Amino acid sequence: MKTILLTLVLVASCVSSANAADRPNVLWIYLEDVSGWFSCYGDTLIETPNIDALAESGTKFTRFYTPAGVCSATRSAIITGMMQTSIGAHNHRSCRDSFRGQSMGEYDRNALPESATPLPIRFRQAGYWTFNEGNKDDYNFEWSKEEFYDFERSRGGWGPGTLVAGKCWAGKGKDQPFFGQVQLGGGKLGKRAPSVIDPADVPVPPYYPDVKEVRDEIAHHYDCLLKTDEQVGEIIDALKRDGYYDNTLIFLFSDHGMKLHRHKQFLFEGGIHMPLIVAGPGITAGKVRDDLISGIDISAASLAASGIEVPETMEGRDFLAKDYEPREYLVAARDRCDYTIEKIRAVVTPRFKYLRNYLTDRPYMQPSYKDPWEVSQKFRQMMADGEMNETQLIFFGDTKPAEEFYDLENDPHEINNLAHDPEFQKELTRHRKLLQEWIVETGDQGQQPESEVGIRCVLKRWGDKCVNPEYDAVRKSTAATSN
Repeated sequence: MKTILLTLVLVASCVSSANAADRPNVLWIYLEDVSGWFSCYGDTLIETPNIDALAESGTKFTRFYTPAGVCSATRSAIITGMMQTSIGAHNHRSCRDSFRGQSMGEYDRNALPESATPLPIRFRQAGYWTFNEGNKDDYNFEWSKEEFYDFERSRGGWGPGTLVAGKCWAGKGKDQPFFGQVQLGGGKLGKRAPSVIDPADVPVPPYYPDVKEVRDEIAHHYDCLLKTDEQVGEIIDALKRDGYYDNTLIFLFSDHGMKLHRHKQFLFEGGIHMPLIVAGPGITAGKVRDDLISGIDISAASLAASGIEVPETMEGRDFLAKDYEPREYLVAARDRCDYTIEKIRAVVTPRFKYLRNYLTDRPYMQPSYKDPWEVSQKFRQMMADGEMNETQLIFFGDTKPAEEFYDLENDPHEINNLAHDPEFQKELTRHRKLLQEWIVETGDQGQQPESEVGIRCVLKRWGDKCVNPEYDAVRKSTAATSN
């Protein structure tokens, strides 16, 4: 990538100011750990007026799926327009310089192929000013902030401070368009989101036990969404104040679902079926689209809208193109997350979802970083005491099936596994074939075991970082089951 830096100035200097002025700005409002319980998506417990207004001014997508249920894998895929499994970025928090030098040898770092050049570099090559407000990146490959961004600010406090102040675009040329990302804390706002919602009022999905700990977590997530909506309003106001709103293509989306078990890190609907709103130049106002959109498609659409050529090798598709043909299906993948070793693939079609669980010797509720949480301890106590019902044991039981097949139209909570239902065997076979063809076509790197040095380095990292004895016990337990 060093040669890329040498070309940036040359390419940028060749872009005339008149031509640059004709191109739209592109802004990603990137929500972290956010399930889309917004009023514009039909939620009745809270009102999210700013997000609703953005949806009314643009197009709302109801079938948007992220490539994974965890941040680093999803973000690695979206920033390149390539599935994380295609570029070796599928294991959460892997391939990083920070994992080296721990007396474990060199970690297997991931140097991206040219076909997977990240978007900030592509935009800078095309003369765009690039920024990342909030400093959330989490990419599972070698990269450099100096190569990616003209401006970056670490997230401090709860709001998009430098964007509101205009600092993130203050240094760009007069007619220079920008490609920016604003990272909002979303489900990770914590105490920065005031307590508003009464836990007694929240809906509890049937796959969770209706207990105080669960209600508290759901209520808190609603509180985070209310604060997130305020932040989105601040962003829109800043764009309008500085005269950029009318020429800015805005993508608002989440990296994955809220933190509760069966949502974050997993491939059920709560983990990967997320909100996506697109508004700005050329976007039809008040439109709702129900076709399947993958997170990797955001990259292709962003490039195309800016007049930048979308590489033929990019797996993402320009879903905003006039001649766009909707996807027949899309795929999401779950691999190792921190020290929890797992391997799951999901195929989503307009009506059905197929889940392939490769490690059937391990339950969904393996040891994980969530174990010290109060709600996790409640779950494990209820599991031990036999207090989970049949629906809850789908996730909280001791086993998981090799295959799961759900009719999303009639079973949105993914409770009734149709994998052994004779009526659905033809569809099941079709989905198996789709997955197998995708694995071969894309060269799914998750089909190969992670290197020993990679596993050891991750375990070393967690051992160094976590002084909590409960974490250490979990880490040792996971290491034992991995041998």
